[in-house]
Amino acid sequence: MPVSKLGRLVKDMKIKSLEEIYLSSLPIKESEIIDFFLGASLKDEVLKMMPVQKQTRAGQRTRFKAFVAIGDYNGHVGLSVKCSKEVATAIRGAIILAKLSIVPVRRGYWGNKIGKPHTVPCKPRPPLMPSLRPTAT
Repeated sequence: MPVSKLGRLVKDMKIKSLEEIYLSSLPIKESEIIDFFLGASLKDEVLKMMPVQKQTRAGQRTRFKAFVAIGDYNGHVGLSVKCSKEVATAIRGAIILAKLSIVPVRRGYWGNKIGKPHTVPCKPRPPLMPSLRPTAT
């Protein structure tokens, strides 16, 4: 059952594609909208799971942080981070947040230009050594 106005428009088939939503710059607030358009083609991948700790008076409180990437291998990518007390809850929450943060990406070529565009273009940057980073004075 859609809650937002955009969700009701999608359910009533007034909006036919995800690109219409992006062209009108409407915020996507329900992950079910993404499931409606990209459902079967979506693939998610947990990039990293890491425990994080907070010091309290009673000791340390451990939670788990999940980094998730999601996409449809057709120009839509979403990334998110979620922290929770349990691993499964963190992953599930990160997947939902990644669906809400899906954006269209321009694809290009890496290396030779054979076939259709297949990679996300970006400029390579060398990693900065700690001694070379600019410092605030």
